[in-house]
This record gives sequence, C-alpha cells and structure tokens, in this order.
Amino acid sequence: MTANLPNPSPEPTLTPGAKALRNFLIVMAAVILSVALFLGLRTDTTSTDLPELAAESVPLEVALSNGKPTMMEFYANWCTSCQAMAPELEALKQHYQDQINFVMLNVDNSKWLPEILKYRVDGIPHFVFLTPNGATVGSAIGEIPRSIMEENLISLAAGNPLPHANSTGQTSAFEAPVTATKASASDPRSHGNN
Repeated sequence: MTANLPNPSPEPTLTPGAKALRNFLIVMAAVILSVALFLGLRTDTTSTDLPELAAESVPLEVALSNGKPTMMEFYANWCTSCQAMAPELEALKQHYQDQINFVMLNVDNSKWLPEILKYRVDGIPHFVFLTPNGATVGSAIGEIPRSIMEENLISLAAGNPLPHANSTGQTSAFEAPVTATKASASDPRSHGNN
C-alpha cells in the first residue's frame, strides 16, 4: 500500500537576473552588518586614555613661563574618577587649549612630589587653576561636572575670579609618600613637630 502523499512541488527556478539580485542583497546585508559591528567595537576601544592625554599636555615648565593661565591636573592612571572625567576634559582642552595651558601631573611619579606637597594634594583628580604669573586662584577636587569646569575655564581665560573656586566632588584617595623629608617647624602642616 502506498500512501497518498502530495507531490512536493518543484522548487521555483530563478532567472539569472533574480539570482544576481538575491546574491547582491545578501552581500549588501553582510557588508552593512560588518560595518555596524566594526563601528560598535570601535566605540568601545576609543575611550580617552590618561597616559595619552598626559603625553599631549603642556609641560609644567612651559606652562609657568608662556604667559597663559593654567589648569593643572594631578591624576593617576588607576584613578576611576580621573578616568571618568578624561573624555570631558579632552573636549574642554580641544576648545580652550589656545587660551589656557592644560598640564597633567601623575601623582605616582615622585618627580612631582614638591608640587603634590605645595598644592596639598590628598585626593585625585585635583585641579589647580593658575594665573599667567603662576598664582593660584582656585582648585577643584574630585569628579566635577563639565559645566562647572567650563565656567571656571572661561573665567580663568578672561582673568576673572572663578565662579567655583573651591569645588569638591567624588575623589580617589591618595596619600603623598612623604618619607624622605621631615617637616620643618615653620611648616604650618608640621603642627610644631620636628
């Protein structure tokens, strides 16, 4: 006994033009997906890199002698607050670098210990705003919103008092390695200890 199964219909045959169109659409879909994947991955890998920003920053010696006001940032590569602010600071630097020096000092480099002590860096990021002659006019510590940083930079460039001269946000703890030097009695931080 044979089952009465319906005859499968033969596959429709495509004309050469239809086959070419189908193949073209498949190739285009593959190209579009590849480009989307590439751009998606590229977005993840192009974050602002602190060592790269530091390498592009104005050297401190140049900043203190070129007649422009300066924003000095004390940072560390491991500092999550520093990393979080890096894209915003890069954007501000691109906009204001003709008017203001952007200096970055890595707190893990003992070369900057005198500056760390001078500006009393105990949390990072720590920003110090300097006039063209090197006088301190304000500081900001921690993750500071871009709008506040920009208002300070606009005032600094114009030579006006900073609207947020002493701002504080979330910081990463940092303790200066002060083992090699002993505070003198004339240092106000020594509290009379020798």
